[in-house]
Amino acid sequence: MGKVLMKGNEAIGEAAIRAGCLNYFAYPITPQSEVAEYLSRRMPEVGGMFLQGESEVAVSYMLFGASACGERVFTTSSSPGVSLMSEGLSYISGAQCPAVFVNIMRGGPGLGGILPSQGDYFQATKGGGHGDYRLLVMAPASVQEAVEMVMTAFPLAEKYRNPVMILGDGLIGQMMEPVEFPDDLASEPVNKDDWATSGMDTRKSENRNLVKSLYLSSEELNKHNLHLKAKYDRMRREEIRYEKYNIDCDYKALIVSYGTMSRVCKTAIDNLKKEDFKVGMIRPQTLFPFPEKAVNEAASKNSCKIVISIEMSMGQMVEDVERAVIGKRPVRWYGKCGGDVPTPEEVIDVIKSMVKEA
Repeated sequence: MGKVLMKGNEAIGEAAIRAGCLNYFAYPITPQSEVAEYLSRRMPEVGGMFLQGESEVAVSYMLFGASACGERVFTTSSSPGVSLMSEGLSYISGAQCPAVFVNIMRGGPGLGGILPSQGDYFQATKGGGHGDYRLLVMAPASVQEAVEMVMTAFPLAEKYRNPVMILGDGLIGQMMEPVEFPDDLASEPVNKDDWATSGMDTRKSENRNLVKSLYLSSEELNKHNLHLKAKYDRMRREEIRYEKYNIDCDYKALIVSYGTMSRVCKTAIDNLKKEDFKVGMIRPQTLFPFPEKAVNEAASKNSCKIVISIEMSMGQMVEDVERAVIGKRPVRWYGKCGGDVPTPEEVIDVIKSMVKEA
């Protein structure tokens, strides 16, 4: 299949099917409702199932139950909806069940607005639910990348027996771009006989598989959390992904930006090149694990005077950027979070001003 013009939300739904996921549970919320609309038609065509829950809370436990039975599952939602799923996310993580969550972010806090935002960075990377759990979080900057990340997310969720979140802003879901669905990213589910509650007869086993997150012994719970931490540490070693842009030059400023905002920053960088004003960028493709080493190395360049986190939030990524830079350069923030996307011209003015002050 060649390239086809698709809306982001619809491409996300199709990508899940191409990845081998035939179980989709969701509740409608703008700006991602087209995923459910698309899959309500497509899932029956491919022998899959779409079930709309009575709430996002219900959806999270539908995912939990189906995943615990060894099925490939995913959902899509937007900011307040993911907040409601946070309790279920903690349970799913604690029980070590693979699942894929897609958050097409809108403005907040509270009901906020339905326009694009990146205000759920904390929610996704620091844990919206209770306890010491982490999600593997990927952030696409295009519809094509959203397709590829969704298809990659399912085997990653199974590899770590952990939820994976695709964090895209409203523009990713609503824009239309040419996409293709790579055959080499389609994958068969891994063997889950050693943990899934698929029945003893089915597994030809005399051992019960108990999926749980309840540990009444303090020693047992501590041991379980240490096991989870080791898994998250492995993610940090093996799953960091990022893009370098215009790094092979003596840039005065380093931008750290992700998602749609990074595309605006690329345009700004290209326009500044024409003025012989050099700026580099690190674009995190995984927000957890965060590409700390790449940011640190890029910030350490002698010509670099300042590091600027540019995002569609009130600076939520700044903490991770500061931890990566560890004081080598001043770190500043610029962004908006009401739904307006900063223009390349605004970004250029901000960069020049901050470099001058540095």
